[in-house]
Amino acid sequence: MFRKDINGLRALAVIAVVIFHFKPTWMEGGFAGVDVFFIISGFLMTGIIFRGLECNDFSVLKFYVARANRIIPALALLCIFLLLMGMIILTPNEYKELGKHVVGSIGFFSNILYWSESGYFDSASHGKWLLHTWSLSVEWQFYIIYPLVLVLLHKFISIKYLKLLILVGTITSFILCIFFTYNWPSGAYYLLPSRIWEMLLGGVAYLYPLKFLEQSKKRTETIGILLILGSYFFISQSTQWPGYLAFFPAFGAYLIIQSQNENSFFTGNFIFQKIGTWSYSIYLWHWPLVVFIYYYSLPDYWIIIGISLSIFLGYLSYRFVEKVQFNSLFSYKTIAYKCVPLLMVYFIGGISSYVHHTDGAIAISSDKLLAITKNIAPSPYRKKCHTGGDNYTEPSNACTYFNDDVRWAVIGDSHTVELAYALAEELDKIGQGIKHFSFSGCIPSFKQNKDISNCAKWTNDSVASILKDEKIVNIVIGYRYSAALFGDQLSNYPNLPKINSKDDLKRKEMIDSLAQLIEIMSKNKKNIFIIKPIPELGSPINTLLRVSYRQRKDIKNIKGTSKEYYLKRNEFILNYFSKTKYSINVKFIDPSEYNCDENYCWAVKQGIPLYFDDDHLSVLGALPIAKEIISYL
Repeated sequence: MFRKDINGLRALAVIAVVIFHFKPTWMEGGFAGVDVFFIISGFLMTGIIFRGLECNDFSVLKFYVARANRIIPALALLCIFLLLMGMIILTPNEYKELGKHVVGSIGFFSNILYWSESGYFDSASHGKWLLHTWSLSVEWQFYIIYPLVLVLLHKFISIKYLKLLILVGTITSFILCIFFTYNWPSGAYYLLPSRIWEMLLGGVAYLYPLKFLEQSKKRTETIGILLILGSYFFISQSTQWPGYLAFFPAFGAYLIIQSQNENSFFTGNFIFQKIGTWSYSIYLWHWPLVVFIYYYSLPDYWIIIGISLSIFLGYLSYRFVEKVQFNSLFSYKTIAYKCVPLLMVYFIGGISSYVHHTDGAIAISSDKLLAITKNIAPSPYRKKCHTGGDNYTEPSNACTYFNDDVRWAVIGDSHTVELAYALAEELDKIGQGIKHFSFSGCIPSFKQNKDISNCAKWTNDSVASILKDEKIVNIVIGYRYSAALFGDQLSNYPNLPKINSKDDLKRKEMIDSLAQLIEIMSKNKKNIFIIKPIPELGSPINTLLRVSYRQRKDIKNIKGTSKEYYLKRNEFILNYFSKTKYSINVKFIDPSEYNCDENYCWAVKQGIPLYFDDDHLSVLGALPIAKEIISYL
């Protein structure tokens, strides 16, 4: 049964998501539109299932086929388009990554894939053309599990108790969502267990409908709209999500559905009805346009063009793809080879798997480009041996590399990961091993409380572990100091950093903490190696490489930032290092000696990619630093 209010609610959701993705500052909480979609999905799916159960004619197979016919064709078209486009404009390693993401999207496990890679709001997200499909994967996983569980339970309990069970499940899963959000934030954002309460809440709206008088309908709808709009404008990317605050947009959507105000001007107006009808396809096409704008660093007026194109492409996709009626009459024996959407999954999944398996080599490229891109890689131990966030491990479980004769320890943030691996490879040649302690986004925070840094306790425990192990006599310390001191200012490159004096206290705390860390290590260990700031590129190395290749420039030597920018960006910490007296066993290693000349810092030097993104060294980029460290032995 078509309901204008729900169609208008779809528009309210997709408009927020589109605005947020194109220009977050216009609607900082627009990502909550996805939560509204989940409520709608739960309401509609529960209705379909329970109507079938009550009439004793519900078919799980028909339910799956109907969902496939609804969701897969438009998604398949987008995936094919991106694979064809990527063959032309992407570098091989970018195309390889796209192949993996297409498999995840068309196979509806992209939420798991993206969760394993990084956070939703980080800068790397703008290089992932199908990042937004994580929500489709969550919904599809719900579609698979939900009817099976209900059909199974219905064999043992009545409809009445089945409804009650969903109500209890909604409350229970909401409590679990809050727990997951504050203990497992990235997983809570992406994965079904912390999102299922929203779809169940939509189900509660169907199973326990509320009756309102005409005037009460308007008041209830208004409260719902205000809750949703308030969420869009008063939450932000810094909010831990979903968590308890997700209740507000979810409950707002619940109230709008319950009000059943078919005569609402807000949800029933012509514009919202059209956008609501095209909402699924608009959602599909808008994010690749966002990535395209970011990919080519297009000016701000492209935001309006991108939003307009999202609506236009959404309309075309709805008109010529979504409205196509595919056959839905299959048996379990014939569905595998007669269901057209399923055949699309086979075809696209096979092609994209081939793209990934061949390292994206069928993308337009040269042998030189392919050779360079193959070496743009992080440490193979990065996921295994780097901690922080959902991947948190105790310092006592720090990785030991290659050799059990551990005489070295590396401690710091994510910028020490590749150095630890390169150093371990070199040390293994002389029969020595290392332990690696790194925490994502960590700032020097020794002997400080957790209010100063999210890794303060971890750092204290790491230092204690290192000091306790008397065999460890050589220590390497490295951080992205200026990011901790002044934030990530590369978004304004090539403008030189602006230093806000009100942050002086924070800088003093960090410097004091770093001084304590160096002092205690120098008193207890033989050699202390301090890594000076690693030059930053200003743009991801893939972007710089692609632009140089397209412009037919020398791709064997590609510039990053200027040397002037490096010196100004890191002036504070470099001055601190130069003016402070240290013990004779403290030695400084300067990455800029390898990555920079008098004028520029390089992304690719003599055919060697020095980074794997915009500020983390590749393993090859870290190798000269590792060799210099060992030269002191």
